[in-house]
Amino acid sequence: MRKNLSLYEINTRVFLKKFADKSGNINISYVPESYWDSLKEKGFDYIWLMGVWKTCSSAIEGFCYEEDLVKAYSKALKDWQKEDVIGSPYSIDSYEFNPALGSTEDFYNVKSLLNNKGMKLILDFVPNHLSVHTHLLKTNPEIFLEASEENYNTDNHTFFKSDNGKYYAHGRDPFFPAWQDTVQINYYSLEARKFMDNVLLDLTDVCDGLRCDMAMLVLNNTFYSTWVGALKNYPRPEKDYWADTIAKIKAKREDFIMIAEAYWDLEWVMQQQGFDYTYDKTLTERIRSGYIDAIKGHLQADTEYQQKSVRFLENHDEERTLSIMNCERNKTASAIIATIQGLKLYNDGQLEGRKIKLPVQLGREWAETENKLLKAHYDKLLSITKAEIFKSGKWTLLEPEPGWDGNFTYVNMLSWLWTYKDEHRLVVINHSETLSKCRIKLSLEGFPEEVEFIDLMNDKTYLRSAEEINSIGLYVELKPFNTHIFKF
Repeated sequence: MRKNLSLYEINTRVFLKKFADKSGNINISYVPESYWDSLKEKGFDYIWLMGVWKTCSSAIEGFCYEEDLVKAYSKALKDWQKEDVIGSPYSIDSYEFNPALGSTEDFYNVKSLLNNKGMKLILDFVPNHLSVHTHLLKTNPEIFLEASEENYNTDNHTFFKSDNGKYYAHGRDPFFPAWQDTVQINYYSLEARKFMDNVLLDLTDVCDGLRCDMAMLVLNNTFYSTWVGALKNYPRPEKDYWADTIAKIKAKREDFIMIAEAYWDLEWVMQQQGFDYTYDKTLTERIRSGYIDAIKGHLQADTEYQQKSVRFLENHDEERTLSIMNCERNKTASAIIATIQGLKLYNDGQLEGRKIKLPVQLGREWAETENKLLKAHYDKLLSITKAEIFKSGKWTLLEPEPGWDGNFTYVNMLSWLWTYKDEHRLVVINHSETLSKCRIKLSLEGFPEEVEFIDLMNDKTYLRSAEEINSIGLYVELKPFNTHIFKF
């Protein structure tokens, strides 16, 4: 079964400007087929078009010019103008395609095109909230978390008075102030749950999977701890929202992909709720830290858990990797991500070495110079890891041993083995600033006396004794921040 696949995230509203017509008009249909072919050639299985839903332009003036946002705009886009501020794609009016990006038919055609090439279309779903200006506040007010006048008087940042005279909660993460451009959906309400179920079931017709924003916020325990002061009139539901809902989705479409943005050590919980994949930010942080033991420890988790983890160095929420780690550290960091189990997430611009994180409210990005060294590295790495062995093979974590007694640089080395049918790939990575040496024990029974190790990263071939490797291991020496991927 193909479990270890790859996902490419595209900031749709910005991305489409690359293919604008002479009048500056954009449309998803203007993207040439050759572009999708290029992503297929790199080995991507899923394409995530971020930010395609209809938003409320009326919310821009009131909520998109806060001091912190303006600072972020100036940092990311030095010459930004008011017309560049197009609002948050996560402050959604409704799950209709944004007409500024293309028609429903245009997006259906893109989905069909991707499917015909063996790729799947992933879109966003934001379970926790909708835009504070959503028309649903008028047509379906019962799905939102209604609050009291007392709630509002106590905290008018978290609660607001609607045009209908009632009080509602803004969406929020319990560890941060409320997002004032949103209104909170009430997951203690059966009406809200039914409504959102219907939205989700409809979305299975227009895409092949959903990345669910902050999916853990709607778990009963999380929802209660966030909103305890506004839930007096709402009994606690018997079950968490996701389990039954995902079961309904899978009953309609078994192959539909559900990806949870999840944190706070709730990843396993979300997997048990039925999600196919959950974010793994812990690994990102450990790779950035460079603590090899912490990385090794993380990779000792259960295989099923790892295969359901989304491995990434960056995405639209994270700082660009090249702004945190230099090019050399990026090379081994990306090699770790690309050669382990799980769903590998790559952000548009990551492969070219972009450094500037773009606030999601902006519709234009700064023109950056391509990092040729990093791009060449990614071209090489992806050409290797698109092979079926990395998608369907068996992964085994190995334990490097000292190159000789008294040499302790082996602790800097990471290593694992992929096997698939009669194929083998041995990965050895030195994610440190020190020239490092180790031996890797392998079982080479049935191999010839001399085994050919082809280093796919460096296009070199080595002949080594099978007897020696069986007894004391394969000797490996790696310069700082270097990688071997051996085919043997």
